[in-house]
Amino acid sequence: MDGDRRDHTKSDMESDDIWDDGLIARRVTEATAAELVPAVESRGSGPLPATPLAYDGPLRSRLDALRELVGLSRTRLDSRTLAEAGRVLDEAAARRRLSGQHTVVAIAGATGSGKSQLFNALAGVAISETGVRRPTTAAPIACSWSDGAASLIDRLGIPGRLRRRPVQGPDGDPQLRGLVLVDLPDHDSAAVQHREHVDRILGLVDAVIWVVDPEKYADAVLHERYLRPLAGHAEVMFVVLNQIDRLPGEATDQVLDDLRRLLDEDGIALGEHGEPGATVLALSALTGDGVGELRESLGQFVAEHGAAARRISADVDAAALRLRPVYATRRRAGLTEEAREEFAARLADAVGATAAGEAAERAWLRNAGRACGTPWLRLWRWYQDRSEPPTGRLPMRAQPDEEATARQRVEQAVRTVADRASAGLPAPWAQAVREAAARGAQGLPEALDELAARTGLPPGRPPRPGWWPVAVLAQASMTILQVVGGLWLAGQIIGVMAPNLGVPVLLMVAGIIGGPLVEWSCRIAARGPARRYGQEAERRLREAAAGCGRARVLDPVAAELLRYREVREQYARVMGAGVR
Repeated sequence: MDGDRRDHTKSDMESDDIWDDGLIARRVTEATAAELVPAVESRGSGPLPATPLAYDGPLRSRLDALRELVGLSRTRLDSRTLAEAGRVLDEAAARRRLSGQHTVVAIAGATGSGKSQLFNALAGVAISETGVRRPTTAAPIACSWSDGAASLIDRLGIPGRLRRRPVQGPDGDPQLRGLVLVDLPDHDSAAVQHREHVDRILGLVDAVIWVVDPEKYADAVLHERYLRPLAGHAEVMFVVLNQIDRLPGEATDQVLDDLRRLLDEDGIALGEHGEPGATVLALSALTGDGVGELRESLGQFVAEHGAAARRISADVDAAALRLRPVYATRRRAGLTEEAREEFAARLADAVGATAAGEAAERAWLRNAGRACGTPWLRLWRWYQDRSEPPTGRLPMRAQPDEEATARQRVEQAVRTVADRASAGLPAPWAQAVREAAARGAQGLPEALDELAARTGLPPGRPPRPGWWPVAVLAQASMTILQVVGGLWLAGQIIGVMAPNLGVPVLLMVAGIIGGPLVEWSCRIAARGPARRYGQEAERRLREAAAGCGRARVLDPVAAELLRYREVREQYARVMGAGVR
């Protein structure tokens, strides 16, 4: 027994190092010390097994979606943006492992609001110190109406010496069975440590009772720092106007109406006429007036065993609302077919697809002219071609200014498609899309140059249609007529043949006129095939450039947009509705 007492005393001393500030020790007088002995939670018997908290299907689905959302977003959003969502997931997991048969309710209020007095009135014993000395409550004090709540109180960081039981015992007040009531320090305390206790525990409890008094119910600190940010938690919130015994006549109703007006301005839904929302009551903890109504409302609230899940759901709502700017957009995001086609057209212009098609068409016509032209014209063209690039080959861009112009066109095309793809996206995702496009643009001009050289016209002459041999034969016949006519005339001039100018002249004229006529006819007939040949060369180069741009730029951009659509779907599940 002595060893156990020493261990118990040592544990208390270790706890005192953390929590005791010298004020809690003065919470009772010698006269009430004996009365408080049965109220202290027994340490000899361990806590009874408690059923873990179970979340319903919709809440589990929302938590799973939030977890998936955080996982998909870690590479795109900074840790500070996701910190609140991560905290909600951690707290939801931690609360789920603890008792679902208990409801942890904190009593919070400003200095002098009488929250500790209300705490004592509900517990039926002077557990928490009251008085005119400020601040009075220096550390959180917990009172449990049933067994099995030790792990919940451990989660709040409240040491064993500050845990109590109501004076009636665990089964003396069945109306509040399952309640764990926590008296918090003043939220407006001059001691920083007290305010830290309040902020920390308010993030862990299942519900909160805000105690206000006729003098400070409109305090800006209360509304701006606590009530307004917690507006979404109205269903797990009680707002109690205390000290109504100090108000004369109908002043209580007037102050209560003004309090409801302020709560409405804070965005807090009021649970009136059976609607979900905060419960607003007026009472006097000193005289007991209205305490029974609060006890009844609190008992019904605890008996539902739904406060913890509603608190987690409200936390998810708050985290999702905070994340809305980085997920929601008012316009449809993505790459339109028009933007894709324009990007492909810009790349085709950069590689000179149109010029390549025109060059292919000219090469086809030139080849037709060589095959079907007169020998004399072919000789002249052969002389000219000696100083020109080989027929059928695309001239490579070699001038620095032309290369710079092509590079600028490619960069402009990438910027344009990135701007269109990221238009309307939240800033982090728009930046990710632009970065993906910029990474794909690295080396794209060089790849397009290599592509143009590899996808250009094949070496040698363009293919010939089936009618070309006939045209060549006809042109050869015209040449033979010219030669025969010329030799005939030469023979007559030198006297070898009898004079007869009509036939040789006629043969020469027929050959001279027929040769250009055949060439002109072939040129007319070659326009259609030449045009198709040039269009095919242009199409092939355009498709190659579009494929290169799609693989290097459009596909990475589409991957980022797909990731964004995935996180939007998860965000919609977190919100429990569609996101515009």
